[in-house]
Amino acid sequence: MCLAVPALVVSIDGNEGEVEMAGVRRRVGLQLVPEARVGDYVLVHTGFAINVLDPSEAAESLKLFRELDELNAQDGTSS
Repeated sequence: MCLAVPALVVSIDGNEGEVEMAGVRRRVGLQLVPEARVGDYVLVHTGFAINVLDPSEAAESLKLFRELDELNAQDGTSS
């Protein structure tokens, strides 16, 4: 199963950017989304931003991830 995760772009340096996901910062490739800007949410898959997200779409996705994490915590499983 493949999973792409929404992340906030916090800085850009050429074709790479630093993004934040759930308090964790990572460097990702921005080659596929040259239109991405600091403050945008991007969809990250295998170390690359693959799409710029609408802010409301990003917020809804992040909300669903939080709900899944809460359900896993209640069940005693890890995410």
